[in-house]
Amino acid sequence: MLQVSVVVPCYNESEVLGAFHTALVAALEPTRQSFEICYVDDGSSDRTRRQLSELAGTDPRVRYTSFSRNFGKEAAMLAGLRMSRGNAVVLMDADLQHPPELVPRMMELHRHGYDQVVAQRDRAGESALRTALSRVYYRLVRRCMDVEVVDGAGDFRLLSRRAVDAVLSLPESNRFSKGIFSWIGFDTASFTYRNVKRAAGQSKWGGRNLLNYGIDGLLSFNSRPLRLAIHTGLCLFLSALAYALWIITNVALYGVDAPGYTTLMTSVVALSGIQLATLGVIGEYVGRIYHEAKNRPHYVVRETDSSRTAFPLGGPSPTAFAHSRMES
Repeated sequence: MLQVSVVVPCYNESEVLGAFHTALVAALEPTRQSFEICYVDDGSSDRTRRQLSELAGTDPRVRYTSFSRNFGKEAAMLAGLRMSRGNAVVLMDADLQHPPELVPRMMELHRHGYDQVVAQRDRAGESALRTALSRVYYRLVRRCMDVEVVDGAGDFRLLSRRAVDAVLSLPESNRFSKGIFSWIGFDTASFTYRNVKRAAGQSKWGGRNLLNYGIDGLLSFNSRPLRLAIHTGLCLFLSALAYALWIITNVALYGVDAPGYTTLMTSVVALSGIQLATLGVIGEYVGRIYHEAKNRPHYVVRETDSSRTAFPLGGPSPTAFAHSRMES
């Protein structure tokens, strides 16, 4: 059995893919352990798929799967984990922000008995605003979520085979890997490395994507927003009851007073906003239930050179899709 599998999701990484592969192989070969590199093309629109096909044709340690369109990084990581065959699996990005020279250190910690080895980046080089927002978000996450998500602990990590099997046993469609990795538990070691800028290309994580990803994280592992809606409703009911008692007392003591237009409009607008926000929270959970109930596969494979299918368990058979390798 292979000792190490490296899973690398790729989306429009043609500018840096060659340099990344060279650096990764240079870091792995001195360890004298058998390894494979599992690339997953997440529906790239540049030359990424062609480059992966060429790498697989020249290096027998390279395997790849290409999606029919962009299904997102979560689906790409899932496909890579399904492809992997090693006793240990390393997840990392192809943009060289996850330094390949750290992989041997992760392998060494794994040999000491750890099922998860997490490389946490620091915040060097980030803007003060982004750093502050990240810290506020992780404080909120730690308070609200049922699992612990550490600031700086991303997808760059090593998983043992039994940890990978535990991740693959989870059937949900709305996947938040940071939470999943924390939820499965096992003995975990971590170390910090200095934040590195992209070697080439542009980040795929803009402000909107980060916001949506953060909302997914908050909703994926807890039902506290629904409980908050109940608490807010109870607080408003008690406030309204107290206000009604004050009005009755005021009328009894001083007679009928003309109602204030400003007070009325403020109350209507505030209550309407709270109702809409509560409906939005409920709608998010209902939407997730609807998405899970459809039970669609996480992704559709366009082509692969892998002898082991990367299709979802319980999903459609591979014969339902075109798997033939396209001519370069």
